[in-house]
Amino acid sequence: AIGGDTDTVSKARLKPNTARWHAAIAYLASRPEIEDVVVSGGDAFMLPAAHLETLGKMLLAIPHIRRIRIATKGPAVSPMKILSDHAWTDALLDMARRGRAAAKEVCLHTHFNSPTEISSITREAMDLLFREGLTVRNQSVMIRGVNDSAPVMTELVKRLSYMNVSSYYVYQHDMVSQVEDMRTTVGATCEIERRVLGSTAGFNPPLFVLDCPGGGGKLDIHSHDHYNPVTGISVYRAPSVCADKIYLYFDPVGLLPREGRERWARPAEHAPMMAEAVAAAGLSHLRLAVQ
Repeated sequence: AIGGDTDTVSKARLKPNTARWHAAIAYLASRPEIEDVVVSGGDAFMLPAAHLETLGKMLLAIPHIRRIRIATKGPAVSPMKILSDHAWTDALLDMARRGRAAAKEVCLHTHFNSPTEISSITREAMDLLFREGLTVRNQSVMIRGVNDSAPVMTELVKRLSYMNVSSYYVYQHDMVSQVEDMRTTVGATCEIERRVLGSTAGFNPPLFVLDCPGGGGKLDIHSHDHYNPVTGISVYRAPSVCADKIYLYFDPVGLLPREGRERWARPAEHAPMMAEAVAAAGLSHLRLAVQ
């Protein structure tokens, strides 16, 4: 959707659509079981201040909405906006003040993956938000060659804490096509988690989580019922989401030992390897979330 239309291509229009917002707000208002809302689906940094203010007022007016998260990569990319775009920052802080007055939480969720994304400008921007009482949390993704070492991840956690940003989550990389070179193994992530824990105050380290393929939600990376580092298959359960399903995650084949790579090179071995992992977990009576 970048740029204008051409002779052969008509670009999608992704500008804010207030009519669609009202439909979404009406849906949220009709579902009293919904307590949490994330303002995302793009980046809140790109919203004009007036639109951010409008969304905040509509969401806070819904009695059963208890927590609102404003999601943005902005502080890691353009922290100077927080310092210079006074209208946008005031809209964000005013939303948080309105939330506190109603005993509701409004916070900013951002996305630093590396300590090299943090500068003196970042610190100044986060200090401003902290002084105004806004909670800021960070969500990272474990990325091979970027932050997949204990020293780098520990430095990131500490530097975030110096800005009063909570580390919150580190996600195991999703199994997305064409990015195998960016993923790590479950075993490597678990080891990094062990080394980060204890390196700083107990409330600072993040949860290392897997967003289960097939809709299982976020689970602690180390909470697998079985993990085979040779085949790279890990087995997870999410009973509070669906008690009769199991969720599988697969390490990048290129990082497996030779035996594992050779088995994956034979398509006939794929189903037996998965069945072995499920049996080893003692969960053969449950069904796979993704067939």
